[in-house]
Amino acid sequence: MAKRIPKSRQAISDAFMRLMSEKEFESITINQIAAEANVNRGTVYLHFDDKYDLREQCISAEVNQLLRHCMSGDDLVHLPSKTALLHTFEYLEQHASFYSIMLKSKGSMVFRNQMETMFRKSLIEHLNSIHLDQDRNRDITVKFLISASVGVLEWWIIRSMPYPPSVMVEQFWNLLNPVVEG
Repeated sequence: MAKRIPKSRQAISDAFMRLMSEKEFESITINQIAAEANVNRGTVYLHFDDKYDLREQCISAEVNQLLRHCMSGDDLVHLPSKTALLHTFEYLEQHASFYSIMLKSKGSMVFRNQMETMFRKSLIEHLNSIHLDQDRNRDITVKFLISASVGVLEWWIIRSMPYPPSVMVEQFWNLLNPVVEG
């Protein structure tokens, strides 16, 4: 039975994402998710409190997977290198379906907030480690850089990735480097 739990959970998550690609989040029901996953309604509730919890857990799992794939544990407290950025853009390209669905849905603010939270900790720790120009307000700098970073990623994904990852990394690096070098 223990082997069926992860399979059921994955089937539910996969079904949810298929439904998200076809419908708006608010119109999706637990019954539809269960039917799409070929499980009963109770199985969905065994794994998730409700569809909001399911969405939150899908987002968290994907963002954590992105972090694990693209940055080593040692690099999580510092801004990524060009190589880590390239891995990030390549990962996003490989998982474009998930990110596109999340960013195009009406509930995209939930996903966007998760992405911003992911960047915030690394950015704050990096800015603490450098001597930020005294003319720059740290809070404003953090908000600007996070909004810009997430905005560029969002734009790239929603526009069906009009430039290859290597071009995105070069442009991204050139835009951010003068601001975060201190």
